[in-house]
Amino acid sequence: MKIIDPHVHIWTHDPEFPWPAETGNPPSGSALPEELLALMEVNGVEKTVLVQSIHYRWDNSFVAHVLKSYPNKFMGVCRVNPEHQGAPDHLSFWTEEHGFRGVRLSPSIEPSGDWFDGPLMAPIFARSEALKVPMLILTGPKRLPRLAQLIEQFAELDVVIDHMADCSPNDPEQVQALLNLARYPRVYVKISHTWGISKEVYPWRDTHGLVRQVYEVFGARRIMWDTDWPVCLHKATYGQTLTVVRDEMNFFSSEDLEWVLGKTALRLWPFG
Repeated sequence: MKIIDPHVHIWTHDPEFPWPAETGNPPSGSALPEELLALMEVNGVEKTVLVQSIHYRWDNSFVAHVLKSYPNKFMGVCRVNPEHQGAPDHLSFWTEEHGFRGVRLSPSIEPSGDWFDGPLMAPIFARSEALKVPMLILTGPKRLPRLAQLIEQFAELDVVIDHMADCSPNDPEQVQALLNLARYPRVYVKISHTWGISKEVYPWRDTHGLVRQVYEVFGARRIMWDTDWPVCLHKATYGQTLTVVRDEMNFFSSEDLEWVLGKTALRLWPFG
């Protein structure tokens, strides 16, 4: 089966791609595409989606450079400044001029009156819908009702909930907030970060019930695994993020597993 990883981050300590002034403490070490390609080869991952690292803020230049360097291996998701009036046009620029396919927003996990309730959300969502590129959302369960309001306005937009909104498996209210979004047919969920929300060691069995709920409610064609490399490395290896789904979650049928590991991602990121 095709294995597609729809979520990794890369960066480099190279003066050609400087850190923005807002990044006072850039990540240590490297997360280079060559390292990633080696891990993909060992684990049988055919293609990968590069999601712009927040450390680079709104300058997507390094990912754009890598997309041009490895056009058959990677697609990209950019970031735009959600508080800048030009954000919709910035999204068009990165999409149309540099080949990105998608944008990621990261609202705060608390409904504290931040920009997610502000006037720029509708224009950014509208532009993403017009460009026919997915909108990735990284946030917590408390912001999902606000997201639902935006989804209702833009019914033709594909929206991806990153990492199951980091719902706690032991909080039914949080889980239900996520499951409620299944009523929107163009909402997808990444069933990742089980290593982050678990209180156990690999294979993080205390999270399998949550994943199964998401699978049963959304269906295999709207969920997908991912590694979140290299963020995962403080609790999981690259390989474990794959094997926990492929080998340990035995509630997936063989046909559905093909969707979870690759076919769903290819609906959103149709590699050429």
